[in-house]
Amino acid sequence: MIVEVESNDNCETSFFARFKEVGPARPVVQVRLYDRNPTGEWCWVTGWSDNEQAPTCPAYVQLIEDSGAGLAYLVYGGLYGLRFRPLQCEEPWSLQSPHQWGDAYLSLADVQDVRYAG
Repeated sequence: MIVEVESNDNCETSFFARFKEVGPARPVVQVRLYDRNPTGEWCWVTGWSDNEQAPTCPAYVQLIEDSGAGLAYLVYGGLYGLRFRPLQCEEPWSLQSPHQWGDAYLSLADVQDVRYAG
């Protein structure tokens, strides 16, 4: 599988990589991140697209082979990457929100850090 993210207002850096799939992709709605809190913080996640009228799109998680870690859970979204917001933040998705942030993709070591859609 190939993940390609163009540089944009959601994610300043572009990204292009090829991964070896180990399992099927599944829609994901929440992930636990450790960047801002060492004990972990659950966040909503959505894909971000180049459609200005409806920029959100599904985010997916897929088990992949990772040369450095063995197996990893790759979370990816649209052409413009992923967008995150803390669970307690109930505002709509927006590039103008100081409570939200974007990234090209996310690699997780533990499936316990993923909550699937549905």
